[in-house]
Amino acid sequence: MSVPDYMQCAEDHQTLLVVVQPIGIVPEESFFRIYKRISAVSQVNVRDSQRVLYIRYRHHYPPENNEWGDFQTHRKVVGLITITDCSSAKDWPQTFEKFHLQKEMYGSSLYDSRLFVFGLQGEIAEQPRTDVAFYPSYDECETVEKRIEDFIESLFIVLECKRLDRATDKSGDKIPLLCVPFEKKDFVGLDTDSRHYKKRCQGRMRKHVGDLCLQAGMLQDSLVHYHMAVELLRSVNDFLWLGAALEGLCSASVIYHYPGGTGGKVGSRRAQGGSLSAEAGNRHRPGAQEVLIDPGALTSNGINADTSAEIGRAKNCLSPEDIIDKYKEAISYYGKYKNAGVIELEACVKAVRVLAIQKKSMEASEFLQNAVYINLRQLSEEEKIQRYSILSELYERIGFHRKSAFFKRIAAMQCAAPSIPEPGWRACYKLLLETLPGYSLSLDPKDFSKGTHRGWAAVQMRLLHELVYASRRMGNPALSVRHLSFLLQTMLDFLSDQEKKDVTQSLENYTAKCPGTMEFITLPDGLKLPPVPFTKLPIVRSVKLLNLPTSLRPHKIKSLLGQNVSTKSPFIYSPIIAHSRGEERTKKIDFQWVQGDVCEVQLMVYNPMPFELRVENMGLLTAGVEFESLPAALSLPAESGLYPVTLVGVPQTTGQITINGYHTSVFGVFSDCLLDNLPGVKTNGCTVEVIPALPRLQISTSLPRSAHTLQPSSGDEISTSVSVQLYNGETQQLIIKLENIGTEPLETLEVTAKTVNTKEKLYGDFLSWKLEDTLSQFPLKPGKIATFVVNIKVKLDFSCQENLLQDLNDDGISVSGLPLSSPFRQVVKPRVEAKPVNPQESSKGGDFSHVKTLEAILYFKYSGGPGHVEGYYRSLSLGLHVEVEPSVFFTRVSTLPATSTRQCHLLLDVFNSTEHELTISARNNEDLILHAGECQRMAIQVDKFNFESFPESPADGTQYANAKQLEEERQQAKGLEINSKLDIWEASVEGVLNQLVLEHLQLAPLQWGENSFKFSFILLSHSVISFILHSSFLILLLLKVIALNLIWHVIEGRTNNTIECSVYQN
Repeated sequence: MSVPDYMQCAEDHQTLLVVVQPIGIVPEESFFRIYKRISAVSQVNVRDSQRVLYIRYRHHYPPENNEWGDFQTHRKVVGLITITDCSSAKDWPQTFEKFHLQKEMYGSSLYDSRLFVFGLQGEIAEQPRTDVAFYPSYDECETVEKRIEDFIESLFIVLECKRLDRATDKSGDKIPLLCVPFEKKDFVGLDTDSRHYKKRCQGRMRKHVGDLCLQAGMLQDSLVHYHMAVELLRSVNDFLWLGAALEGLCSASVIYHYPGGTGGKVGSRRAQGGSLSAEAGNRHRPGAQEVLIDPGALTSNGINADTSAEIGRAKNCLSPEDIIDKYKEAISYYGKYKNAGVIELEACVKAVRVLAIQKKSMEASEFLQNAVYINLRQLSEEEKIQRYSILSELYERIGFHRKSAFFKRIAAMQCAAPSIPEPGWRACYKLLLETLPGYSLSLDPKDFSKGTHRGWAAVQMRLLHELVYASRRMGNPALSVRHLSFLLQTMLDFLSDQEKKDVTQSLENYTAKCPGTMEFITLPDGLKLPPVPFTKLPIVRSVKLLNLPTSLRPHKIKSLLGQNVSTKSPFIYSPIIAHSRGEERTKKIDFQWVQGDVCEVQLMVYNPMPFELRVENMGLLTAGVEFESLPAALSLPAESGLYPVTLVGVPQTTGQITINGYHTSVFGVFSDCLLDNLPGVKTNGCTVEVIPALPRLQISTSLPRSAHTLQPSSGDEISTSVSVQLYNGETQQLIIKLENIGTEPLETLEVTAKTVNTKEKLYGDFLSWKLEDTLSQFPLKPGKIATFVVNIKVKLDFSCQENLLQDLNDDGISVSGLPLSSPFRQVVKPRVEAKPVNPQESSKGGDFSHVKTLEAILYFKYSGGPGHVEGYYRSLSLGLHVEVEPSVFFTRVSTLPATSTRQCHLLLDVFNSTEHELTISARNNEDLILHAGECQRMAIQVDKFNFESFPESPADGTQYANAKQLEEERQQAKGLEINSKLDIWEASVEGVLNQLVLEHLQLAPLQWGENSFKFSFILLSHSVISFILHSSFLILLLLKVIALNLIWHVIEGRTNNTIECSVYQN
């Protein structure tokens, strides 16, 4: 026997072998449909008996195996069923002749046969026949199963006759010697009368009768015959048949102990008859003995038809432990014969199936190891595939998964052996897929993102390479790309630098023909291969949602903010909801995005490859809001380390948007990488609110940008800054163009200003504007421009700057004038704010480079569109950096009486500290031209002041706390009055004027009496005194002017304080 049956199991010893074959041309589908119905009748209860017949069907069986039918009767073909198509009566004789030829193929071993004819109708079909059944078609054959049962009953009748005939042989001492094919030539010329020969014949016949009893459903009888055969054959050292007797004994015991079968199909076999049910509790009893044979019970030829007495006296069933021992012994006897390799191999397979039921994996592996080394004839490639597949299946049953995968992989390689004309790459691929669990390999990349790597990486990579190659030879490039992507993603840490280059090069070659996608690939057998996203190319370590730029961030109107805030709990803290609030805080972002604006997400990535990695079409994956992702392309250097990448997109609708991950295209493979599948990724949250659209305002000015960066104390960020240089007292216009670069109309605008980072005292309005002119152009549609004008007016105090004007002692006499801080005199009463100056630190004379700085911020708060309806606005800031240089100084202030008692002349010494020629204009006076560094005096006629309307000290002192406070209030009121009338803001002049007013610029107080005489006298006296004073004062004044002119020709160019004037540069 040369063809092993790897599907054999112990319970097959009790089956009758029936071959079902087609005759002529029969459609394969129709044949197997009938074959399936026939094979469903696998066991039949014998009439008037408790015995059960088991049938084993085969649609192909080698005739040479039938020659071993005497050795083991379950190998003998006892039934033949043929199926044929015959549409006409003319073809019937030829068809019937083929049926007879088919029967002759299996010789005299057949007990009975049947012919099923489909398609033939008429007179021939109506003739009653026992061996032929006619059916009009394959669909009209309801009686097939009934005819099969009748056929099996006929087989039983023949079987029972043969059993009784062999058991009651009347041929005296002449028992025929049963032989296997290769023994016939060895027994030629032997002495048939020897005792040894007779025992051999008796033992073999006893074993043969045991096989027939087992097939006939007489389990206990078969056990007795097997035991007797073992004793007889052991005594004559007939090892081949002794092994067969031991195997038959093991098979009968296995059937007794495991009625469910050992072939893996649980429940496919029914329980035995009542003779076994009474002993069901003793099936696994240990230490069962072999049967004790009574010599008186045997006939002269050693065969006794009645074995009931022996059954009653014997413990005839092996224990589970003894079954394995007998199998080992039988296999050892088979191993003595080279031609019994197939029998030995099948016995090993049967023993392994029994050990699998007993859960004895190590002993089963020993049997399998022995089966591997059994040498058979030169096997075909198909037989090799079958052999290795069965070995793999058996190793899987005993729990040796990696060993099972090993043999299944060998079977897969045999499917594509070079000696095969047409390699079966599909079968190879299917077997390779079945090996994956044995190597702890799964085709789902999610299984590799949890915990440490399982299995041998080198073997797994080899297997994945073989899958790639097999799928390519199958003509399925998409499958090759999927497996190669899986290899690169899951085995990246185990690939060498050269292997990484080779794999990526192969992947690029494959994807050039078939790009990798994120769709499931369904195989013909229904298996679905999940997509493989490249989460390691590149590796992402952190994901951070970025806020909008400062100028685009939305703000909620405070008046509306409180109305939309919902209070979920009246308590400040509740431990019940604290945990959930913490989760929301980790997920929810505390800023908002705006519909229609570009939003950014920053990823920190690095390239683990030893070469430059190009990532294309990288964008965001979102949910909750319609989002337009703007793909990016980047190139990461080899082993770059952490590298920031910013992904952008535009939300198209409002609501809550969640960033689920990102998508990439690397080496031609498109990947959707979800953050949930990225281990160790840090994020500041994934969900952010998108508010309705707002307009976008862009400003441009008539001034150049500033190189200085404004840093306000409040921490506000300045969108843009401009700078300008002005002389003290100069006014300039700042023209600002407001352009709506968004898609929503600009409806509201509020402008505010704030001076920052300055300790200088400002006089008047530094910045002023008229917003009404700009608002008249609103609403400002997208793309339109509005103009906004801001007046910049600088009025600073340059007094008490010791580094600006050198102090010189001057002991000149002035009747009514008071000296200022000037090149001639120090200030008599310095200002409180002026800090004492160290004389050693004062600047040298003639240094006019001292510049003061003013900084201010203009805030533009604007809104419009749907965002304005929801109560949101945006704020844009413009920084203003102004450098102020000194222009003119008033070095001395004095007064002269005028012709009217209600007026006087104000004398001012004006000094030009600039490098330009200036023209100074005053009210009702001619213009005064000053050259650079020149000082001249100008006289201005002014009205005197009347301060009688200011409050006096109350008698009760209830309105003010004390007299000092009242005096301060009066002085402040006087200063405001002076500034409002004279329009003087120069601080150096202000303090002196307050003193001059008290002495010369204030109207003389008048005491109104009870009659007019007193008033006239006082008025006349005042006129006389005034004339005398004026005369003397004019003389002194002329002398003083002469002295001053002499001094000014000697000393040039010192400035201290300024007064408002109009400056005209030549």
